[in-house]
Amino acid sequence: MTVLRSIALFAVAALAEIGGCWLVWQSVREQRPWWLAGVGVVVLGAYGFVAALQPDAAFGRVLAAYGGVFVAGSLLWGVAVDGFRPTRYDVIGALVCLAGVGVIMYGPRR
Repeated sequence: MTVLRSIALFAVAALAEIGGCWLVWQSVREQRPWWLAGVGVVVLGAYGFVAALQPDAAFGRVLAAYGGVFVAGSLLWGVAVDGFRPTRYDVIGALVCLAGVGVIMYGPRR
């Protein structure tokens, strides 16, 4: 159950961080309304709280592992929201990152 909770928190954190960044990007780079950047900043702040809910108490481990989730999640966001077409190397790289997440977060501890 702890692993499932951790995976769910990584997914919510990815939505918050990537979504918040996307909102800022839309405001700044795509000349969308300024208030989207403000909403993005709030959503980015929520990401920090979600990350803090991870069951593992090691900040460095959680943030290092989240980096792999961010890589894969960003590519998925691009596909779902921006029509991005990943190459096979994008997919392979994301899978390598997710394998790293598994080793860092869920590998055996001594």
